[in-house]
Amino acid sequence: MQNIPKVIIKSGKDDAIFRFHPWVFSGAIKKIQGAVYDGQIVHVYSNKDEYLGAGHYQESSISVRILAFSPEQPIEFDEMFFYEKLKSAYNLRLQTNLADCETTNVYRLIHGEGDNLPGLIIDFYNYNIVVQCHSIGMHKNIINISEALKKLYGDSLISIYDKSRETLPSEYSNNNKTEGFLFGNSESVEVQEYGHKFFIDFINGQKTGFFIDQRENRNLLSKYAKNKSVLNTYCYSGGFSVYALKAGASLVHSLDSSKKAMELTDKNVILNFNSAENHKSIIADTMDYLEKPLTEYDVIILDPPAFAKHVNVKHNAVQGYKRLNAKAISQIKSGGFLFTFSCSQVVDLQLFKSTVISAAISARRKAKIIHQLTQPADHPINAFHPEGSYLKGLVLYIE
Repeated sequence: MQNIPKVIIKSGKDDAIFRFHPWVFSGAIKKIQGAVYDGQIVHVYSNKDEYLGAGHYQESSISVRILAFSPEQPIEFDEMFFYEKLKSAYNLRLQTNLADCETTNVYRLIHGEGDNLPGLIIDFYNYNIVVQCHSIGMHKNIINISEALKKLYGDSLISIYDKSRETLPSEYSNNNKTEGFLFGNSESVEVQEYGHKFFIDFINGQKTGFFIDQRENRNLLSKYAKNKSVLNTYCYSGGFSVYALKAGASLVHSLDSSKKAMELTDKNVILNFNSAENHKSIIADTMDYLEKPLTEYDVIILDPPAFAKHVNVKHNAVQGYKRLNAKAISQIKSGGFLFTFSCSQVVDLQLFKSTVISAAISARRKAKIIHQLTQPADHPINAFHPEGSYLKGLVLYIE
């Protein structure tokens, strides 16, 4: 590969890259030597002409996502490059007892920067793969990625689905195929997670079809749900509800404002129990419902979508989390539990914890934090990329 453009970083702006942070922000670039276009491979250099790495260029606030910090060489991100990266990620899932597990056949194979492939998400659903690209450079390598997946999983692989339309710039998506099967075809997928069964609609569902990152937290709920009345808000496909029911909850109410989500929840309840007289699906806004719930609850789960995706709306997000948690805390029975989460990356654990404590004060309830929760092992955080930490949760005992 010849004539690779050089991205030269301003003096004093390259410290993070020397520490293997994979992002180059537009404001850190001094100049670019050579013509560049979205998705192109570029080499990154310090202002002293020191080689820093190679990555994909894109005209955005994050101008380069670095995929390789290796010594200077004509790097080509070909099928073998991706295969080695996928194989390394798969081996980590083997060591954490996710890949090739008898009771769980759904996990995240690639978690972007956490697996040294910034801009790429790959989820595994019982040998059906969903690929979601968050950078144009990654999507331009979608065939190499697909071929590497075929090599990794061999004849066991059923399908590969590209679900990148919503995560790529609209101008690119409108002019390129960013949705559809790359291999095979699977109309419906059934998976199991710690023995709990779920139907996955990765074509029409949210994200890649399932919130895999809550696996360990759903499992934790099982320890607290027996003989308890449980309210699962923002339930989507009913993951927490299924775990609570199987753990022996006396009553489970699943709540979501989306009719489609409630239909999926009902489908998953039937899949596991044929019928469940102690389960009820409720289509409603969570804040509105908590004003006047149908009953008192021993356990309430708050797992809302991200309230803040950008720093400039962080204050409003914090106030939203405070109001939501205060309402839930005020409704929980004495001696009950609150499972509360935030997936807003700009709201860190300390701020989230302070917000929830403030909510308990506002609700005039005594509370103890008994668990501090985070994302699971198949959503690893690159030690040099702290921004990869996004999911945080607390379990509170409400007195």
